[in-house]
Amino acid sequence: MIKRSKYGNKKARYSGRLYDSKFEAKYAEILDWRIRAGEVTEVVPQYKLELCVMGVHICNYIVDFKVTLADGTVEYHEVKGFETDLWKIKWRLAQVIYGSGSFRLINEFFK
Repeated sequence: MIKRSKYGNKKARYSGRLYDSKFEAKYAEILDWRIRAGEVTEVVPQYKLELCVMGVHICNYIVDFKVTLADGTVEYHEVKGFETDLWKIKWRLAQVIYGSGSFRLINEFFK
């Protein structure tokens, strides 16, 4: 039995993998289609980023997807339906450390 989280999302399976929400599983399917179209070469779900400041490890941030585009560019995609204060801090810190241009927030526009 798949149970709901405290934020109301339901876990969902896609291609044999369990995702934290139906929205995240749907986005994984979209990324698969982008691989088939040749736009994306690799997708790594639940990718761990270490957030360090001045050589000190602050915390880890698990981004929903690390996406490598056909031109070799790496992007980090976060599928978000509900933004907590802790997530906002980690998101901003990750952008500062890894470069804000490589982060994509996927909102609920296509649910």
